[in-house]
Parts: sequence; structure tokens; C-alpha cells
Amino acid sequence: MPIPSIDLRALIDERPFGRYQIFVTALCALIVFLDGFDTQAIGYVAPAIVHALGIERSALSPVFSASLVGLTLGALAGGPMSDRVGRRPVLIAGMLIFGAMSLATALASSVTPLLFLRLVTGIGLGCVMPNAIALTGEFSPERVRSTAIMVMFCGFSLGAALGGLAAASLIRDFGWQSVFVAGGLLPLAAALLAWRCLPESPRFLIVQAKHPARLRAVLRKLAPDLPDDARIDSGVDVHARRHAGVSALFADKRSRITLLLWVIFFMSLLDLYFLSSWLPTVIHDAGIALDTAAIITSMLQIGGTLGTLTLGRVFDRVPPFRVLGAVYLCAAVCIVLVGLAGTSVPVLAATIFGAGFCVIGAQIGANALAARTYPTAIRGTGVGWALGIGRIGSIAGPMVGGVLLALHWDPQHLFMIAAVPVFFASVAAFAISAGARREARHAAHTPGEIA
Repeated sequence: MPIPSIDLRALIDERPFGRYQIFVTALCALIVFLDGFDTQAIGYVAPAIVHALGIERSALSPVFSASLVGLTLGALAGGPMSDRVGRRPVLIAGMLIFGAMSLATALASSVTPLLFLRLVTGIGLGCVMPNAIALTGEFSPERVRSTAIMVMFCGFSLGAALGGLAAASLIRDFGWQSVFVAGGLLPLAAALLAWRCLPESPRFLIVQAKHPARLRAVLRKLAPDLPDDARIDSGVDVHARRHAGVSALFADKRSRITLLLWVIFFMSLLDLYFLSSWLPTVIHDAGIALDTAAIITSMLQIGGTLGTLTLGRVFDRVPPFRVLGAVYLCAAVCIVLVGLAGTSVPVLAATIFGAGFCVIGAQIGANALAARTYPTAIRGTGVGWALGIGRIGSIAGPMVGGVLLALHWDPQHLFMIAAVPVFFASVAAFAISAGARREARHAAHTPGEIA
């Protein structure tokens, strides 16, 4: 009797999105929730640090940027590393790093240690994100992959938003250090939970072909009826079993989409961190109380969460890059309107909500689309490098904001400038969509090719 052969891709893609996959997605969502809290913490406590340390606002620009340099290094290194050793160990190591460094940040008494600690914290944070994206995507059926990744990544937006709400009361009652204490203890506890409960990606395990027992243990959680003697195949998408490296992102006609993805990530994250770093300070300087400014700014992340939930199914059902381009175009309009809102709290809340809906919703959509663009053998590298290139933009964002504030730019012109990057992200997304349509037409008219 022949040994049954199981197509791994078909096993995942043709079955329902089951309880075990929901559990993995939820655990990754918890991890990026804490990632979001720690990433945005420095922006929320910045006004309190300025007051407590008696420094100029512009002195924090290097601190903002140091954190983002760390995020860049973590993403550029953590993505490729996960293609070598696995998504799970790199993700857990990242959590341990940023949890420990956040605790240490609570002890900082000047700008210099703040700068160093936020740099190392960023390295840990940067290792987490591409691996949470890859792990969620590799457990998800193709038909709901974008939705699963985007819903998981809502954890980041919720963590950042609740960070603003929590920061207002924590700073008032316990001082700014308490925000970093909370942001350190929780990730360390979550790292222990992940070590005990988080599985490795079955797609990664089959590509590596080194851990058949671990692969079968994971597959039994996905498919309890899997025959004991079944042979597991990688499926119709055959993956190289060697580490291909960054050069593979430009092989097999991927150069154009890789470069355009990098433009999208660079421009989008430049804008996102421009807004998240300086919105509380700009609003407070306009004459709005600090606690109110923190709450208004949290609308950026709340809008991003609802945008993500709304857009996820859209990306799975219609040409996704066309939708991405349209959403970024709407983001540019909303950002301009933020600058025109003046000191009206309701109008500021509404326009910042709209900006978050579009900018964050589109950025998380871009994360999902990057994960879908690359095969398993280079998925960590592809997502990590897209995020890493984006982080270069996120480093520039707070620095540009600091320069414009030092030049005393008014909010109207400040936010007009902030609308430009997402406009370019829109153009790049529309260019990817147009290229995909051309390739589809070419494939349809070329005999023997598979569309």
C-alpha cells in the first residue's frame, strides 16, 4: 500500500481557520500589543521627560531617532536570522531584550543613557515585528492571510493607543518612569508564555527539513486526522532549502516590486513616526492640556485599529495594491486637515482618527502584502528588510519634526509637509498594481504560461 503524501500548503489552505491557528494569531497579537506599547511609550512621556529633566524639546530628537535606529537594525537582522534559525526563537529573544531594556529606561536620569537604552530597546522591538507577521501568515490559509495578519497587527495599534490612555494616569500618579516599568515587566512575562506555548512555523520547518518530529507535532494540532505514516510535501510552491540571502529579494523578477515596497514602507513609516512622536507636543504647545493631548493623540492608534479591521477583508477580495494606493491618498487629505483643525478638540480628534485609519491601516496592510509577496524561504528576509528600510524613514520622521518645530513652523504648514510622504506611498502602490495588471494580461496572452 503506497504511503500517503500530504501537501502542506493544501493542508493549511483548504482547511478552516481553526482554533489552533486562532490561538497562534492571538498570541502573536498579544506580543505585538506589548511591542506597540513600548514603541510608542517614549512619545507619550516626552513632554513629562522634558519637564522633569529640564531640557529643550529638541533634545529628545536623538532619543526618538535612537529607538528607531534600533528598530531598523533589529528588523534588518531579525528577519534574515529567522530564515536561518526559525521565527519562534528570534521573536522570543527580541521580547527579552526590549523588556529588560524598558525596565532599565526607568532608571535613566539624563539624555545620554536614555539614548543608549532606547537604541537597544529598539533592536529587540525590531526583531519581534517581522517574525510575528511571518509566523501568523505561515499558519493562515491563503484566502484569509491578509485578514489574519492585519487583525493580529491590531495588537500593535491597540498597545500604542492604550499606552496613551495609560500614560496619562501613570505619569500623573507615579511619574514617567512607571510607564517604562510596566513596559518592561509585561513583555518579560509574555516571553515566558511564548516559550511555553508558541509553536514554530510548519512552513519554515518543512523548508529547513531538519525537524520532522517537531513538524508532525505542529501539524497534528492543525490536522488531528493526519495519518501517522504520511509523507509531508512542501506543496506546489517549491522552496529552496538553503538560505538565499537578501539577493533573493531581487531574483525571479522581484526587483521592481521589492524596490516599490521599500518606497511604500519608507514613506509610510516616516509619516507614522513623524505623527506619533510629535503630535502630543504640537497639540500641547497649541494650548491644550497634556492629559487631553495624550488622549487626542491616542485617536491616531484607535483609528488605525478600526482601519485595519475594516481593510483586512478588502485586501483578500480585491486587487490589494490598488486599494492600498487609494487609502494612502486619503491619508494625505486627512493629514492636511489635522493642520487646519486649530485648537478644536472634536475636530482634532476626528481628523487624527481619520489619519490613523488611513496611515496605520495602510501600513499594516503593506505588512500583510509584503508577507504574501515572498516565498517561505525568504519571507522573513523580505518582511524584515521592508520594515528595516521603512525604519530609515521612521528615523527621519522625528528628526524632520524636530527641525520644523525648532524653526517655529505653524501647524498648518507642518502638516502639509507631513502629507507629502504618504502621497508618494500612494504613487508606489498604484505602480505595483499597474505592474501586476500588465503581468496578468501578458500571462493571459502567452501560451503555456501559468497566470
